[in-house]
Amino acid sequence: MHGEYKVPGGKLVVVDLEVVDGSIQEFRLAGDFFLEPDDALPLIDQTVDGLPATTDAAGIAAAVRSALPEGAVLLGFTPEAVGIAVRRALSRASTWQEYDWEIVHEGPISPNEHLALDQVLTEEVGAGRRGPTLRIWEWDEPAVVIGSFQSLKNEVDPAGAAKYGVEIVRRISGGGAMFMDAGAIISYSLYVPTDLVQGMTFADSYAYLDEWVIEALKSLGIEAYYQPLNDISSTKGKIGGAAQKRLGTGALLHHATMSYDMDGQKMVEVLRIGREKMSDKGTTSAAKRVDPLRSQTGLTRAEIIDRLIGTFTKLYGAREGHVTEAERARARELVDTKFATREWLERVP
Repeated sequence: MHGEYKVPGGKLVVVDLEVVDGSIQEFRLAGDFFLEPDDALPLIDQTVDGLPATTDAAGIAAAVRSALPEGAVLLGFTPEAVGIAVRRALSRASTWQEYDWEIVHEGPISPNEHLALDQVLTEEVGAGRRGPTLRIWEWDEPAVVIGSFQSLKNEVDPAGAAKYGVEIVRRISGGGAMFMDAGAIISYSLYVPTDLVQGMTFADSYAYLDEWVIEALKSLGIEAYYQPLNDISSTKGKIGGAAQKRLGTGALLHHATMSYDMDGQKMVEVLRIGREKMSDKGTTSAAKRVDPLRSQTGLTRAEIIDRLIGTFTKLYGAREGHVTEAERARARELVDTKFATREWLERVP
């Protein structure tokens, strides 16, 4: 069995092993990480050898840590990364490069149609009718997208939304509200088989699925990093956040929104951003919470999107794709029967 795990912001961890009579055998660790002293590597191999194949990632990490000699230095990886790689091998997880990726970047549609497409395309991947896909959003009207479990009245100021003509919609994933002014943010969705994140916790999968974005932002000169659980951040402030939904059909939706040119004053008039959330982010002014990509790069939104697409293609290989007419028709049906209904929007009043 073979397993790989690219540590977000770090190195590649590779493991090979067999399972004999319910235990891990012939275990070998490799990768482009750094480890001192040299003889720590066979010590890790020896301690994982013989562990029950049912050992979880935390248990494997604890065993690795106990095997390390005093003063050992691990650079680019951790014992936890070894645990994840082992679990990925045992669960026969897939890798990015195993798939024929499509990138969809089409013209603007309504916010509710974007949300409906997220459900439809995730279902299509789960059913095997569509390959893994990255989709970049375009829209030409302002909206607030609230998380599946958020209270409508607690998150949005209706007077502020009416003042600026902001539509209020609800997505199928959890997480917090997003203020989406036209041309002011960059949003994307990934529709992937759950095999891609086998062996990972939900928390680990967030950073793993957005690692390509961090690399793209760094190539633009942004000191970007992932802030658990689901924030894309930089040394100059938060850039955006991600959310996920697993449909139980063998596929998951992972989508993220990053600020390009945020009007902070408008945002705080539309969103009810509580003091507790602001203090958790270490800020005193909600209008200053999100640091736009425009101020850090000086590039147009289109240029940044081009870099994102280019980085993804370079790393994983991808071809241009499109939403099919059948998929679009199904999405529009879902807009009418679900996403645009008061019942869905007010499911948590």
